[in-house]
Amino acid sequence: MKSIAILGSTGSVGTQTLEVIRENTPLFKAFMLTAYSNAYLLIEQAIEFVPQYAIICDETKYQQVKEALAHLPVKVLSGHEAIKETVTHPDIDIVLTAMVGFAGLEPTINAIKAGKDIALANKETLVVAGEMITALAKEHNVKILPVDSEHSAIFQCLVGEDYSKIEKIIITASGGPFRGKTTDFLAGVTREQALKHPNWVMGAKITIDSASLMNKGLEVIEAKWLFDLQADQIDVIVHPQSIVHSLVQFNDGSIKAQMGLPDMKLPIQYALTYPNRVKTSFKRFDFMEYPNLTFEKPDMDTFRNLKLAYEALNRGGNMPCIINAANEVVVAAFLKNETGFLAMSDVIETCMQKINYIKEPSLHDYLNTDKETRIFAQNLIQQMPLKAIQS
Repeated sequence: MKSIAILGSTGSVGTQTLEVIRENTPLFKAFMLTAYSNAYLLIEQAIEFVPQYAIICDETKYQQVKEALAHLPVKVLSGHEAIKETVTHPDIDIVLTAMVGFAGLEPTINAIKAGKDIALANKETLVVAGEMITALAKEHNVKILPVDSEHSAIFQCLVGEDYSKIEKIIITASGGPFRGKTTDFLAGVTREQALKHPNWVMGAKITIDSASLMNKGLEVIEAKWLFDLQADQIDVIVHPQSIVHSLVQFNDGSIKAQMGLPDMKLPIQYALTYPNRVKTSFKRFDFMEYPNLTFEKPDMDTFRNLKLAYEALNRGGNMPCIINAANEVVVAAFLKNETGFLAMSDVIETCMQKINYIKEPSLHDYLNTDKETRIFAQNLIQQMPLKAIQS
């Protein structure tokens, strides 16, 4: 039985991970559950799964969680520091990192240093500090097992293969809810429209990232570090049906693809059971239900975030950290109707131009870059004319 720490158990990936654990109780135990502020759901999960630890980041919710779980043998803690410390517990086998954004970086670093295998759903960790994270994983003999459906697909295609024979990888994108739309249309889209993803059920932040194609840009950067590739070896193609999850092309011209219905539980389970496969009750794909699988080139002029992500990847240093921090700020603002859809790219690009570039950043530099960028991006949003928000 594998003992699993789930960082972000109340989010979309976290709740689906608990579904996998529920269906495979002889294989997995939820050892540690964490939430940012959703105390109600964390309590509900802890009552069902009885982990050793339940940690709520929002310290104002600590007493509520502690009192609700007082009758159970569950240690209740609060704060980000508690997560960073507890993730190193010797009884943990795998840490599934599903915290949203930059917050997942330091707990992941601590887990790697403690020798824990990482099931990585928090792509921002590799986006921000990919070189540092992959070096640490190698030093501590830790596996980084991708949970993103696209990176899991590539990982599955590469089982038994020599990574040096990769010619390129092709990451698929659904195109989101605004595929094929013009900038005139995008200027007026609302939060509610952007949250209606055509294929996947995800959290709010990643759904907006999908609509703007920033999610795909972050995945491009993540893929560089997961699979030791150069930027020109990573292509993106729009595939509206979300059946082909990604592809690998080898130096002999052969292409492998991993396919299946869009269900996050499959890549989650594969990461937790690797190198084994475990039978599931998931619905099976039927070609007759999908007689037409289509592919098209992404529109990087309309959806500028993907182009900005490639620029950040090519520049390297702390530039991916800058776009990640700026993006987290603008997405949060868009979800609160404080900025417009197209204005998000404007803010990100300005941050890339104005924030101090560091070619070889340390962890301290990453933390400072993140903080500086967030302040700068927030100020830019506040200075925007009203028409940029309303248009």
